[in-house]
Amino acid sequence: MFSYIMLGTNDLPRAITFYDPLMELLGHPPAGRNEEGASWGIFSANTTTGLCVGRPFDKQPASAGNGTMVALNAASVKQVQQAHTLALSLGGTNEGVAGYRPQYGDGFYCAYVRDPDGNKLAFIYYTAQS
Repeated sequence: MFSYIMLGTNDLPRAITFYDPLMELLGHPPAGRNEEGASWGIFSANTTTGLCVGRPFDKQPASAGNGTMVALNAASVKQVQQAHTLALSLGGTNEGVAGYRPQYGDGFYCAYVRDPDGNKLAFIYYTAQS
């Protein structure tokens, strides 16, 4: 569906401190790193995906998009809960506790946070198999 997602940050070291443990928990290895950004995931084929955080290329301050959210797959309900708790302990803010959201379909379990730059994340696990 997509190759990678890029989120802006105004404090790259803080963003790396926030995302490193979350991506490790979710099973996404660190990829590239330089003074402008960091990435996690696999960047090697048309079927792989990754997440990047970095300073905007236009050198203007990064800002979170209103209505923009990145949803990250988790491996279980427990992992959704762990990711939410971990994100909060790393300086994220709560945007919705872990739980079922039946309005999004049977078995849709998720939790929502904002990273320290205000980017909205969802941790998702589908408990119902279609």
